[in-house]
Amino acid sequence: MKILIVDDSKTMRMIIMRTLRKTNLGDHTVVQAGDGREALQVIASESPDVVVSDWNMPEMTGLQLLQQLRGEDNQVHFGFITSESTLSMREQAAEAGACFFVTKPFTPESLEASLSPVLV
Repeated sequence: MKILIVDDSKTMRMIIMRTLRKTNLGDHTVVQAGDGREALQVIASESPDVVVSDWNMPEMTGLQLLQQLRGEDNQVHFGFITSESTLSMREQAAEAGACFFVTKPFTPESLEASLSPVLV
């Protein structure tokens, strides 16, 4: 399984990677992108199984990234890990085709619970 982590904070990408290693999700390869535009390039070249994205990023937000992917008929499993979590954001994410929405701070257990259903 290949997981793409998209976040403009390198520190947060490292935290997500470390947390993923503490889950029982099995073997996985992690690739990274610093924003939505870079993520599009990584998705095209790496074909990840799952994209885990921040919501707020420069250049292209996570929601814009998801909307563009779905507009191109790319059905990669996609979810958000973000510090903001309003009902409106969750609704927008679901309408755009997100599979999960995790709020920071998160634990290995909460991350595993969100990712497990999409990796079956």
